[in-house]
Amino acid sequence: MTTRRDLLKLGAVGAFGLAGMKGGGDDGAPVPPPAGTPLTPSLLAPRNTPIPYAGVFRRPPELLPFEKGYDGGDPSRPFERYALTQQLGQAQFVPGLMTTLAGYNGIFPGPTIRAAQGTRIEVRIRNAFPGSGLLFPGPINTVTHLHGSASLPQYDGYANDITVPGNVKNYHYPNWQTARTLWYHDHKHHITAQNVYSGLAAFYPLSDKYERAQLPQGEFDVPLMISDAMFNADGSLGYNDNGQKGLWGDIIMVNGVPWPTMKVKPRIYRFRVLVASISRSYRPTLSTGEPVYIAATDAGMVPNVQAVKSWRQGTAERYEVLIDFRHYKAGQLIELRNLSNKNNIDFANTGKIMRFEVVADSGSGAGSIPSIPATLDDGGALNPTRGGIATMNLTPDMAVAKRELKLFRANGQWTINGVTWADVEKSGFKKLFGNPQPYDVEQWTITNASGGWFHPLHIHLIDAKIIARNTNGGKPFAWETGPKDVFYAGENESITALMQFATGADAGGRYMVHCHNLVHEDHDMMVQFSIGDLRNNDPISSDPPVWDATPEGSYPPAYRPGFPSGT
Repeated sequence: MTTRRDLLKLGAVGAFGLAGMKGGGDDGAPVPPPAGTPLTPSLLAPRNTPIPYAGVFRRPPELLPFEKGYDGGDPSRPFERYALTQQLGQAQFVPGLMTTLAGYNGIFPGPTIRAAQGTRIEVRIRNAFPGSGLLFPGPINTVTHLHGSASLPQYDGYANDITVPGNVKNYHYPNWQTARTLWYHDHKHHITAQNVYSGLAAFYPLSDKYERAQLPQGEFDVPLMISDAMFNADGSLGYNDNGQKGLWGDIIMVNGVPWPTMKVKPRIYRFRVLVASISRSYRPTLSTGEPVYIAATDAGMVPNVQAVKSWRQGTAERYEVLIDFRHYKAGQLIELRNLSNKNNIDFANTGKIMRFEVVADSGSGAGSIPSIPATLDDGGALNPTRGGIATMNLTPDMAVAKRELKLFRANGQWTINGVTWADVEKSGFKKLFGNPQPYDVEQWTITNASGGWFHPLHIHLIDAKIIARNTNGGKPFAWETGPKDVFYAGENESITALMQFATGADAGGRYMVHCHNLVHEDHDMMVQFSIGDLRNNDPISSDPPVWDATPEGSYPPAYRPGFPSGT
């Protein structure tokens, strides 16, 4: 068993420090290395160091279900079943060297699971990791969270619902929500950062008829998982959380490829941009200075499409952006750059993300759209059968309660209202931040009182509408005018949001709130709320993982044929 003392030493395991890096104290932000310090934390030889834009873009493979059918034979109640194995794998992230990773099916990013609204999905997840970790001495215990899903608590990835090596858990996902970019990742308390950084992250796009009719599909619907990493001289992953403050790598990867080049046709593309870095935030922009168009936020489509020259994006936020390549000529090169934000540690090439190369048009163009839409229609409601109100239709007068979450560091720990997850554990998991009732609408204000740090705060289960910021003239930024579940609380910023706790008759129970700088979450920036009775749907005991007696290899993965490499 890995103890807290072991975990506090993790910054020194398998890695190295940033030369000249200063911690900044409990409340201080990271200080950039002094002038003249080599700006690279990786120990790679020049021949093994990736060159920006030399890599070929690739999409994560899409997993096929091993079983499909209808609940009770009713055609109106379709289901699909998938199987994933958490296991070690090998990848060539950097030239000439192989890197051991810990991933779903042993790959990074893990397999994409595409879901349709109304189709219930079960995902069988087996922990087949060995008894020792990659970046820490203990076993790779896991918890899987489908981020953005209205799952029951026992399938939501509660931080203490642990699957140990040799065990399996069957996760149930209802998929009744509107279309959105979901993703699944590890959520094991104290080692979430290491597990996600090692490779446990993947896409789960959820579609519905409204989204399919209005936004690009197929070839023109492209997932972009952006992450950063540092590497040891032998190609193994380096790790340094800088005294539990964060990890900033010098190599930016998109779908596991350092600074790739993607070939694009002169069409409108939809990019599902997910930041899967464990700490770094980004401010993407096009090298041409032209705008991108925000079509969806974390929890679905925006009512009014927003043209922006750049946007700020923290860990776990998702933005679906439209880029119009129709007026570019074949052979033209366009870079997606990173302007960065306050309190990142930036290096020689962290200002680059990827590059697009325009090629001649070909094929039928199936899945493309003729123009950038001005407005989008998600059907007007979460789902009438659930009794929900469309998130962007919420108004302050609907709120039956107002709550405040203050984010700050105290006694060497990251806290929310002075509370840590250790406090929740000590209470027997009874300590609550709030106890809204089913279908209540509440107004929550998130205040970053931690000095120079920023925090992307994630509230499980809910979709929310940002109604106020103490920056940007008191209004939400243009890129966050759709439903959200992660809130970028910049330095000394506050955000006010409305949310409805629409769960369904069989739902309720405990859900987490935490910083998605995963180093902060692990030490120990997480609290919980309960919808209704906190004893309902106990997230640890209701449907715990069990020993997997099924022989390994019983569920060989099958993947949907993909698009050509580089597109």
